[in-house]
Amino acid sequence: MPPVTSTRASTGVRTGLGIPGYAHPLVAPTEWAGLTRPGTPLHWVVLNVSGGGPGSRPDPHCLEAAGRLRNAGVRVLGHLDARYGSRAFGEVISDAHRYTDWYRVDGFLLDHCPTERTELPAVRRTATTLRALRADAHIVLNHGTHPHPGFAEQADQLVTFSGAWSDYRWSQVAEWTADHPPERFCHFVHGVPRGHLDEALRIARWQGAATIWFTDRTDFGGRTDPWEAMPGYWDDIVSRVGTGVSE
Repeated sequence: MPPVTSTRASTGVRTGLGIPGYAHPLVAPTEWAGLTRPGTPLHWVVLNVSGGGPGSRPDPHCLEAAGRLRNAGVRVLGHLDARYGSRAFGEVISDAHRYTDWYRVDGFLLDHCPTERTELPAVRRTATTLRALRADAHIVLNHGTHPHPGFAEQADQLVTFSGAWSDYRWSQVAEWTADHPPERFCHFVHGVPRGHLDEALRIARWQGAATIWFTDRTDFGGRTDPWEAMPGYWDDIVSRVGTGVSE
């Protein structure tokens, strides 16, 4: 792992929200409807239809949700699970084809992406094939931590932090990230108290991550998915990010 430093200054960053994937639109209709509200500072939304993939057939509710987002000018990404490199290449690409054919996604989030240098050729092969499906596909690699710097050349964005606020507030950033603009990095943080939103935004901006998702939901020790529901302070975070508070 490359050396780390506590912070690095980032100025002129246009921070926006990246939604890791809400629950199914039937389960979370309010969440999905809120995403198309005018002025919401969204960079992209991940569509996770069934258990980490596109499902076995087109889902009419997800088709409708994805269509509303695209009509509102929001980029929709299909969720692909890499299982830290253990999943077969053909399975991942098969899921990608279904997302493209059924939901007309604008790109993909490759979840549980490996971080080691030895996995670079496999991830490069996957990213190249995904771009062959759609030339302008937006590719996000969700490592959840800082990977080998070579991964930055394989995708449009890397998720270099995904975890709890208790860890994020003391987190550090890898020095090699300073060679890339903030638009290349994303942070997902759960368990952020309302009173610490400004502090969390300052951390993201100082560490150089332009795409963020903060929520007060928690994973209860890994027993639940903290990303499935809208934060209790949705209006607050939209206001802060949309107006550039704490930059």
